[in-house]
Amino acid sequence: MASDRVNQIAAHLNYPKGMLQGQVAIITGAGQGIGAEIARLFANEGARVVVADIDEKKSASVADAINKSGGKAIAVAGDVTNPDYATTLVKKTAEFGNGKIHIIVNNAGYTWDGVIHKTTDKQWQTIVDLHTGAPFRLVRAAAPYFRVKDGEPRNIINISSTSGLHGNAGQANYAVGKAGITGLTKTIAKEWGPSYGVRANTIAFGFILTRLTAAKEEGAFVTTPDGEKVALGIPGAQKKAKDGDKGNEYPDIPLRRPGTATEAASAVLAIASPLSSYISGQTISVTGGRNI
Repeated sequence: MASDRVNQIAAHLNYPKGMLQGQVAIITGAGQGIGAEIARLFANEGARVVVADIDEKKSASVADAINKSGGKAIAVAGDVTNPDYATTLVKKTAEFGNGKIHIIVNNAGYTWDGVIHKTTDKQWQTIVDLHTGAPFRLVRAAAPYFRVKDGEPRNIINISSTSGLHGNAGQANYAVGKAGITGLTKTIAKEWGPSYGVRANTIAFGFILTRLTAAKEEGAFVTTPDGEKVALGIPGAQKKAKDGDKGNEYPDIPLRRPGTATEAASAVLAIASPLSSYISGQTISVTGGRNI
């Protein structure tokens, strides 16, 4: 049995047109930023991509761009915190993928910061559910497409953060949500790896240039399901204090710079690809050396 499994894996190490050729991937939060880059890179490697995002226009735009460049993608807009969305997303993905789903990237998320003694129950529950409950529901809904023995690769990648590994002042809710997703990942690897060969890994990002790390004064925000606006980003004064004096920016990052969305997405592609076929249950830090 073990030798048969090794032979099946070896057969998938040589894709004729791309590392993800013939695979079907769901990427949440793919309407912009890192998620959109993951979708683009996956499509470039031959995957049929489902762009999942709460913003219908943005998700459609990403899917359209992929299709125009010769890839294959559809947009399935919806709120990952809505319990019914996972079922809809899985159903439409399976239809698009001719009855198969190979990859899930749980990337959707945002921050709603506050020091512990001022964090409301709503802030806490919204962020914890977004970063742990929503990925769990999607994985559970997709279980029939992963708990299969057809010899094809199956892969779940959950996005975490250094806040989940080390904690972060002002982000108790986010830190708990991002720490929790690592526990879910390891459990998937232990439950679905032995019989079905499913790989599950977590990628923890450090300082990546996105709307979550831009200056708060730039005015980016998200709207919660009940209509409340949540400002995104880091206050200018706080960013300046962290980045240090001019000429010594990002002193806590050995590479002395933040990462780009493309660099972050490339790490996800690397773990999804057959180049990482023996990596499972791990948390990979993508930080430019930060926190070592």
